[in-house]
Amino acid sequence: MAASAAFGRTCQSALLRESVCQRPFRNVASKHATRPAFQRLYSPTRCQQTTAAPPAGLQMPPWTNSDQQAKALKHLQDKMATCSYGQPDEDTQKWFLRDRKLDADEAAQKLTDMLKWRQDFQADSITWDMVAKEAETGKAYLHEYKDVSGQPVIVIRSSLHVTGEYSLDDSKRLCVLILEKALKQLPEGQETVLGIFDLKGFKQKNGDLGFAAFLRDIFFTYYPKRLGQVLFVDAPWIFQPSWNLFKPLLGKYAGLVAFVNREELRDNYFTPQTVPDDFKQN
Repeated sequence: MAASAAFGRTCQSALLRESVCQRPFRNVASKHATRPAFQRLYSPTRCQQTTAAPPAGLQMPPWTNSDQQAKALKHLQDKMATCSYGQPDEDTQKWFLRDRKLDADEAAQKLTDMLKWRQDFQADSITWDMVAKEAETGKAYLHEYKDVSGQPVIVIRSSLHVTGEYSLDDSKRLCVLILEKALKQLPEGQETVLGIFDLKGFKQKNGDLGFAAFLRDIFFTYYPKRLGQVLFVDAPWIFQPSWNLFKPLLGKYAGLVAFVNREELRDNYFTPQTVPDDFKQN
C-alpha cells in the first residue's frame, strides 16, 4: 500500500497529462456466471511450469516439495494461523512463497495485504450486474482463444475509455471479474495471462492515474506473477513520454512489457484462426 501511495505522489502531475495506463475491461461471459473461490485463482495445482517463460528474474520457481520448501511452508503456515483476515489454503500459500522466493516473512506480509484487500474491497461479492453498464462499452474483453503459449488473453481497447466516465471503484470491480475469469480458464500447464493494450488512437483523455496505481497493486500484490506479458500495440508518440516516466517505477517488472505493431502481434502470438478480430487488419 505504501508503494502505491508513493507511486501516486511521484507521477501524478505527469500522468495526468499523458497517462500510461488505462482503465478498460469488458465482460464476454454471462453476467450470471458463478465465480470461483479465490483460492483457486492463486494456486494452480495442475502444473508448476509455464509454457511461455517470463523474463529472467520474473520466473516462478517450481514447487518440488524439497526440504527447504517444506520448512518455508511450515514457517508461513505458523505465521498465517493468527491472521485476522482469513486463512488461505495451502496451495495459495505455496504460490506466494514461490513469488517471494521462499521468504516466509515476505510471503506472510503479502498474503495479509491480499486478504485484507479482498475483505475491504468485498472482492468475493462482486457480480456482473454491478459493472454491466461499463462492461457494455467494449473497453476490453477476455478473448475466446488462448495465445500460442496457451495463455488466456485479455484485450484492452484504450481509445474507448474516457477517464472519469465511470467510477474508479466500478472499473476496479470490472478488472477483478475479468482477471479472475481469465485465471479460471488457465489450461493444463499454464499459470499466467497475456494482457494486450490496443493503443491505436490513444489520447490524453484515455489515461487514468488512479487505475494505473490499482493495476500496479493487482499484479504485484493481489495476483502476483499472474501477468505473463503485456503488449502495447501501435503506441502513438503521445504515449512514449508517459511510459518513459512510468517504466522506472515498475523496476524489473518493466521487462514484461513489449511494444509491437499489429503484424508482429499476429505473427508471434496467434495463429490466423485465433488472432482477435481487432488485430486482423493493420
